[in-house]
Amino acid sequence: MTDIPANDTPEVQLFTDGACSGNPGPGGWAFILRHPATGKELESSGGERETTNNRMEMTAVIRGLEALKCPTRLEIVSDSIYVGKGFTEWMPKWKLNGWRRREGSQFKPIKNEELWRQMDELLAKHQVRFTHVRGHQGHVENERCDTLAVAAYQKYCRKVSSSGEPNQ
Repeated sequence: MTDIPANDTPEVQLFTDGACSGNPGPGGWAFILRHPATGKELESSGGERETTNNRMEMTAVIRGLEALKCPTRLEIVSDSIYVGKGFTEWMPKWKLNGWRRREGSQFKPIKNEELWRQMDELLAKHQVRFTHVRGHQGHVENERCDTLAVAAYQKYCRKVSSSGEPNQ
């Protein structure tokens, strides 16, 4: 994460959430990108047929970061402790250890390494702070992201009947 003079960059909020039906199972991600000064917002979501909740939480952040067009002061708001601790606490140690984690006296590969590396590259362009919110506690943007993420994975949950027609 870079130090960018506050007066030279816009401030943006990135609300994210991931969801999974089973873990692993069909999953969805969603984000809301908001520029408070102008009130402009961008929403996006997507899904995968077979994934994990942590991968969807990370994908939501990555897709939101990819939507930013220039360096910014960014607040990432998420209910994912995995993502928050990952880039604020764990990632610096992983990088020092060649993207590995210590397990006892040995180093082991980190899970989701390709996503952590991608997130690291994107985060380096911005001045970032992380805000954790509790999921399913009425936080408006977190609830909206959850709704979008669930809708994104539901298309993978439809079963086909013996007549070839989709069932809900």
